[in-house]
Amino acid sequence: MAEYKYDVLVIGAGPAGEAAAISAAKNGMSVGVVDAQSELGGNCTHKGTIPSKALRNAVKQVIQFSSQQIFRSMGQAKNLGYPDILDAALAVIPKQVALHAEFFSKNNIDVHCGYARFLGDNKIEVAGHDKQTILIRADHFVVTTGSRPYHPEDVDFTHERIFDSDTILTMRNTPRTLIIFGAGVIGCEYASIFAGLGIKVDLINSRERLLSFLDDEISDALSYHLRDSGVMVRHNETHEAVEASDSGVTVRLNSGKRIKAQALLWCNGRSGNTDNLGLENIGLKANHRGQITVDQNYRTDVDNIYAAGDVIGWPSLASASYDQGRSVVDSIMQRPARYIIDAPTGIYTLPEISSVGKTELELTSAKIPYEVGRAFFKDTARGQISGEDVGMLKILFHIDTLEILGIHCFGAEATEIIHIGQAIMSQPLGANTIEYFVNTTFNYPTMAEAYRVASLNGLNRINRDA
Repeated sequence: MAEYKYDVLVIGAGPAGEAAAISAAKNGMSVGVVDAQSELGGNCTHKGTIPSKALRNAVKQVIQFSSQQIFRSMGQAKNLGYPDILDAALAVIPKQVALHAEFFSKNNIDVHCGYARFLGDNKIEVAGHDKQTILIRADHFVVTTGSRPYHPEDVDFTHERIFDSDTILTMRNTPRTLIIFGAGVIGCEYASIFAGLGIKVDLINSRERLLSFLDDEISDALSYHLRDSGVMVRHNETHEAVEASDSGVTVRLNSGKRIKAQALLWCNGRSGNTDNLGLENIGLKANHRGQITVDQNYRTDVDNIYAAGDVIGWPSLASASYDQGRSVVDSIMQRPARYIIDAPTGIYTLPEISSVGKTELELTSAKIPYEVGRAFFKDTARGQISGEDVGMLKILFHIDTLEILGIHCFGAEATEIIHIGQAIMSQPLGANTIEYFVNTTFNYPTMAEAYRVASLNGLNRINRDA
């Protein structure tokens, strides 16, 4: 049996694993990576963030073509189905794989393809795709195995009409009707994508409102625009049974409803990829969601074993995972490690959503005196020119100090626009106020100009006569 030895061994080559491996290599450590897939990038590249966002972009282009007169005058567009759109979107994956491979090669990081299992605190075995087994020893281990869609036992995911958020990227037909069970971030994103293709979607939500962690006004806007695009949103529902046949799928709800469609997309939760890691051999135990508990230095209960990314749970964002991976190496090097708690939210619905900081409900509950400044994209020149006139930018700020407390954006380029406000919020006290936007000249016309408009709107609210 072949044996290897490293200073750091990373298990999983997604965002957290890649960041940890590269950072460790740049700090002079010998680094190995084990990944279950034969190509680099992790689930983020192959099944999650990259393909779903590329799919969204392709659907958005189709919608723009169909809705603008200048394009319609060129003739009727070909009737594009889901497989056509999917093929166009998946073309980005090989480019991403090549990029990740280059990163690992440049940093002299060894990559082993196979399934890792702990044998002890300092060694693992890897069952390779070639059915050969190798032994790897390391001083430090970083578990970044990610997560996968949760599969309840009473749903038959082997049926050709039942999909999860991974397998939906293999669907080779275009259903006329679709049930999406689960209205979290992934469910809402796919609901807007499929509705954009003209598919009738039933979105089943187990809670009272969509994405309740968002500011109420943003959540309401999402709900409105999903319904406006034809999505039937059903709140406070839980499933009793799922029945599938050659002709379709029926979801029986505990409320007595029976929802029928040609296909089902299950988006109700995710599980950490830890069940085959041999955690019992090192005294670790994952929780009921398959997640590993870590401290604020990303260290597990075993001193030389760390974890980061989706496998540790919240916030389960690719952006946060990259930062967590780098922070793990700081911890290994006994330097101060940043515990990621301030990642902005990015939701790629149509239109998209992004936010950072406190919501109105949180500020109200904390009895913090705040005011609101808004800029509606329909009132901006850039929004009118580009046709991206749906949405708004909303700034929450302290009435007395004018400190920015939260920023919430719904509409075109929201996930890009949010970073301007995020940068100002992170400035020292006194420099993190909305006055920055009033006293700064923005390019015109731009979407970023909405910050100036929203700030003036907010200041007008606190300066107006009683």
